[in-house]
Amino acid sequence: MSGVELPLWAAVPAALLLVASGLLTVTGSLGLLRLPSFQARMHGPSMGNTLGCGCMLFASMFVSSAIVGRPVLHEFLITVFVVVTSPATAMLLMRASIYRA
Repeated sequence: MSGVELPLWAAVPAALLLVASGLLTVTGSLGLLRLPSFQARMHGPSMGNTLGCGCMLFASMFVSSAIVGRPVLHEFLITVFVVVTSPATAMLLMRASIYRA
């Protein structure tokens, strides 16, 4: 470990966001397994995993900002790109499945 002490104001929200991230990602993955059709299966992972990834990146932003001592916004840009591209990819896959059927 690096020996850096993480302040409580960053550790608690980061831990809560990581737990929420895990729960949302597992929920999205279970939707992939349990739902009956391809179109329904695409909805769970695209929403659950996008929100789970966003929570994980915000937790990383809290921890990085606390360690460096200034706001770190690199993770915010990653979050924006994931939130924009993941639903668009899911829509393209769903449209392709409709045209194929």
